[in-house]
Amino acid sequence: MSHPPNGSAVPPDPPARAGTPGQAGVPGPSAPTPPAAPPQPPPGVPPARRSPTAQAAAQPAAQPAAKRRTAWAEGTDRLRAAATTEPGRLRIIGAVLAALVIGFGAVTTWQMTDRSAAAHDVLYRSQPLSDDAAAIYRSLADANTAASSGFLAGGQEPAAVRDRYERDIERASEKLAKAASNAGSTSSSAAAVGKLNELLPEYTGLIERARANNRQGLPLGGAYLRYANDKMQTQMLPAAEKLYKAENARLSSDYAKAEPYPWFAIALGVAALAALAWTQRRNYRRTNRVFNPGLLAATAAGTVVLLWLVIGHTFARSGLNESYDDGVRSLNVLNDARIGSLKARGNENLTLVSRGAETTEVKGESKDKFDVSYRALMKRLGDKDSGLLGEAVALADGDPGGENPVLDAAENVGVWKERHEVARESDDSGDYQGALNKVIGAKGATGECFDNVDAALDRALAHERREFEQAAEDGRGAMRGLPVGAAVLAVLGAGGAVLGIGRRLSEYR
Repeated sequence: MSHPPNGSAVPPDPPARAGTPGQAGVPGPSAPTPPAAPPQPPPGVPPARRSPTAQAAAQPAAQPAAKRRTAWAEGTDRLRAAATTEPGRLRIIGAVLAALVIGFGAVTTWQMTDRSAAAHDVLYRSQPLSDDAAAIYRSLADANTAASSGFLAGGQEPAAVRDRYERDIERASEKLAKAASNAGSTSSSAAAVGKLNELLPEYTGLIERARANNRQGLPLGGAYLRYANDKMQTQMLPAAEKLYKAENARLSSDYAKAEPYPWFAIALGVAALAALAWTQRRNYRRTNRVFNPGLLAATAAGTVVLLWLVIGHTFARSGLNESYDDGVRSLNVLNDARIGSLKARGNENLTLVSRGAETTEVKGESKDKFDVSYRALMKRLGDKDSGLLGEAVALADGDPGGENPVLDAAENVGVWKERHEVARESDDSGDYQGALNKVIGAKGATGECFDNVDAALDRALAHERREFEQAAEDGRGAMRGLPVGAAVLAVLGAGGAVLGIGRRLSEYR
């Protein structure tokens, strides 16, 4: 057993080095403290459910999702960014120029196609149909006049009068068939055509009964003739007039579509040229280059289209206006005058057929119904200074080809009125045969004057129809090729604008 030196006490331990862990009296590094476990329920007791609010509070807050940007916003930002650079600005300018030039060409093609189609309809559809409607009206009125003239001739109806009546009925039937094929199923024209097709056989049947009784010398023939005339005057001619007015309304509608200026196309053309001019000025100020071949070609193409559009439509409008003022208006007046003369002649004949059987009150005095109608129609027909004939002379505007026939008609109308008065005096004095000779006689009768009036008005109508066709064709011709030409030049102009801008862009590569 060993003992410590110099004493029996045990020596103390040597002092430890400061900061040395693990030695007595020096604490070591602290271990991480585990999280405190939540209090557990006693055995056999189910855990309590926490409310959603408590659960949400216990969970860490979720970060808000980033809002997605729309394609429009992204595109706007890109354009804004591109506009800050010269190449980007040039691309935007090129796109705008191409869009303006293409839009100008497209609108020009669209508007001028519509106007050209309307001008074509004026020349080849509306006016011919209006003329056919007038021909139906004239044919029916002339057939009625020929029937009454043949009746006055007695049992042996002249062959020329019979042939005239049959030609009128045949012409009216042909024109009605044509009108039926061109009229819409729901239009007023279709209703008028249907009514005329229904009434025409009834009318011809009455005329044949009147002739049969007249050949036998039976007075019942006159009653059938007056009944046929009443059907013509009160049902057939009004239906024919309705058809005539409906076709004239269609003609006016086509004129209204063909004549207006294409303002939308003109405005786009001016905007496109202004944009091209601004672009070239900008190009000159930035590069000091006077000409850009592409932009110059685009400007030239746009200028050609705009001038073609304005000048071409101006000439077309002028031709169409002339065709209406000097053609359609004159044709309408002359048709009315010719129909009026036909109806007046029919009433003159029926005055002798009825022999006072039908009367009407005029200012408290009883007068023959047909003679009153005759005088009203002749007053409306007028002379060279008044009435329909005076209006036709004014519309001829000094053109000998249209004015001279109307003056001849007016002169014969004056003679017709004088001869009619002589015939009425003979009839009123009891000289029926003398009155008959003065109305349907071979020489010096009112029938001679009527034939001259009808022939003169027919010549005037033929002249005005030629004037209309020439003026309308000139107007339509001024628009020929413009829709296609505008489209082609617009494509070339847009291509030139893109190439011109592309040339500037190549300088930045």
